[in-house]
Amino acid sequence: MAVMDPKGPVGASEKDLILLAVALMLIPVIPVIVMTVAFAWKYRASNTKATYAPDFEHSNRIEAVVWAIPCLIILALGAVTWVSTHTLDPGKAVAATAANAKPVEVEVVSLDWKWLFIYPDYGVASVNELALPVGTPVHFKLTSASVMNAFFIPQLGSQIYTMTGMETQLNLRADAAGDYEGMSTNYSGEGFAGMKFTARAMDQAGFDAWIAKARTSANSLDLAGYAQLSKRSQDLPASYYGSVDPTLFHRVLNKCADGSAPCTDDGMKMAMVKSMSAEQCKKATKTERKS
Repeated sequence: MAVMDPKGPVGASEKDLILLAVALMLIPVIPVIVMTVAFAWKYRASNTKATYAPDFEHSNRIEAVVWAIPCLIILALGAVTWVSTHTLDPGKAVAATAANAKPVEVEVVSLDWKWLFIYPDYGVASVNELALPVGTPVHFKLTSASVMNAFFIPQLGSQIYTMTGMETQLNLRADAAGDYEGMSTNYSGEGFAGMKFTARAMDQAGFDAWIAKARTSANSLDLAGYAQLSKRSQDLPASYYGSVDPTLFHRVLNKCADGSAPCTDDGMKMAMVKSMSAEQCKKATKTERKS
């Protein structure tokens, strides 16, 4: 029921979409229920006035109604789905309600079995707790350090998957202060049931205070700290990191956070360079220097 109590524009639009879809599908359901009762009453054995037609087998009018109404409903649902799919595109930016509010960047990593949130603009990170300023758009970049998972804050909307070696994007906004439940919605093993987090929406002063609190933490999320965090664990309480390796999300995304192998993107660049001719390399180098 949290989905039906949205606290942001994306969640509100999704609620409206659910209600509209249900209303469209009730168009044939309600008449069928009414007619089932009415027919059973009218054609009961004791009603001798009801027409008895044992040889009846076809009616063009009934066929037209039975096929036309569902087809129209499907067309309506298809149109609504097409429009809402583009309107609610997770990668589409969300407008701010706060004056001059710059979107907050959050890098999300799903681990076994916990959520890591990195705030690159502030140099801090947290585990199983997400802070959001009310009225300010939040832009998420998401990936997984393990199996495929799914990130979802029901009251804010838009479940989205996290996958190893891939980056997905999501834009949300909280319009009311409060603590909202966040969860994993894709089964990922033994600790899945406890893979939850709290999304704390607060005013700008509260958000600034939360960032300041995180900065006071003595924990450091460098590569060694990440190696320790990435070990399997269950039901971890919220924790904070006062400093973060600025390349950590990039390393997790490109599967080189443990330092045992080159980053995927670097390997692709080297393979590309090897496949290029000397003349192509020169052109690429000139272009890169100009940019």
